[in-house]
Amino acid sequence: MSSRPDPKEIEAVLLGGEARYSRDEAVRLAGASPEFSDRVWRALGFATREDGPAFTDSDVEALRIATELLKNGVVDEEAAIRLARAMGQTMARLAEWQTSILSTLSYPPDQGPEETGVGPLVGLAQDLLPDVERLLVHIWRRQLAASAARRLAFMESSEDAAPTYFPLAVGFADLVSFTTLSRELDEVELAEVVEGFESTATDIVASGGGRVVKTLGDEILYVANTARQAAEIALQLADGVKTHIEVPDVRVGLAYGPVLALLGDVFGTTVNRSSRLTSFARPGTILIDDALAGQLRDEASLQVVAVRPRHAHGLGQIQPYALRRSFEPAGPQN
Repeated sequence: MSSRPDPKEIEAVLLGGEARYSRDEAVRLAGASPEFSDRVWRALGFATREDGPAFTDSDVEALRIATELLKNGVVDEEAAIRLARAMGQTMARLAEWQTSILSTLSYPPDQGPEETGVGPLVGLAQDLLPDVERLLVHIWRRQLAASAARRLAFMESSEDAAPTYFPLAVGFADLVSFTTLSRELDEVELAEVVEGFESTATDIVASGGGRVVKTLGDEILYVANTARQAAEIALQLADGVKTHIEVPDVRVGLAYGPVLALLGDVFGTTVNRSSRLTSFARPGTILIDDALAGQLRDEASLQVVAVRPRHAHGLGQIQPYALRRSFEPAGPQN
């Protein structure tokens, strides 16, 4: 059995240097205030160690940059903390995801860290780090450009739109009977189903011009700029996921209206209405609200059929509509 690298060795390899500075030393070298540095560090999701050196040269440089942005008036302190929290949460999930992928590449199917240690994983990460860094910055710039273009388009298309408040089509899609499935499969099989659902659904949403806001294991939340885009994505989700992986039926709920876009998420009555419609939908079906139905009635390739009204707690009476392709035979309605 290989000896396991010391955690400090792993940190030094991946951060480009070992931890050399205490908190007070890092704060002084970065020219930051102790209060601001503590807030930034916590927002990034890190616990401050008090038992010896905890900061590297790259940590000091990052704190210096954040402090300079604050001193130069580019951002105020609250905006800086919000940016740090957004980046910390996003990168934490990305790092966990990447470590899982690298782990499968680092060890033979019949071996794991207990036989080989974590050396292969660290070595692979070190080899890939320069290229992954470049890719990460490029992808971030592409996503930032797309996000900025969407916001400008919303602002120009509606007099009522604001930078964080504008109309969108919002969709939820979830796996039916996921709780039952989780009892029937072991952890590895269940993880494969969840990953298959998320990857297939994400591909469908992106191909249809939408954006996945978040995934919740057995459910995804996505948005689209237009009713037609949202409808096509929903139809492909209801039909297409099962053709790629062995899963129960997928049901979808769609609503259109103003949303509050904040911290990478979306909020508001439109989002709540979409979620409730998903819970009302039968397996393999799509329910949409009246706002979306009004925009899709003239689409020759689609059928929009009113079903019985439902009462949704906190939202009152909702009139759902079943959405299907026009050439599909009519089935039982909700």
